Amino acid sequence: MTIGLQHYLILSGLLFSIGLYGAFTRRNAIIILISIELMLNAVNIALVAFSRFITPLALTGQVFTIFVLVVAAAEVAVGLAIIISIYRNRDTIDTNKIDLLKW
Repeated sequence: MTIGLQHYLILSGLLFSIGLYGAFTRRNAIIILISIELMLNAVNIALVAFSRFITPLALTGQVFTIFVLVVAAAEVAVGLAIIISIYRNRDTIDTNKIDLLKW
């Protein structure tokens, strides 16, 4: 049995669904960031799988994956800086207790 495109897409869909569930149901800001990273990695799997099966000689999927990884790294850096700043001011990272933008 060979592993086809549908196997990679099912794996990607499952990882994306787990990340989406984690981002919507958790209250901890760090867990939400981890869930977003999981969703971005699911997109990376789909990009590389499409690239391998549709255009095996072109490296477009791999190039887009590198761009997604760079954006994910920047997102983690900015997100952690914001979370640390909020924790220093409020002593919590519970998203229900963070109300800095409310009047």
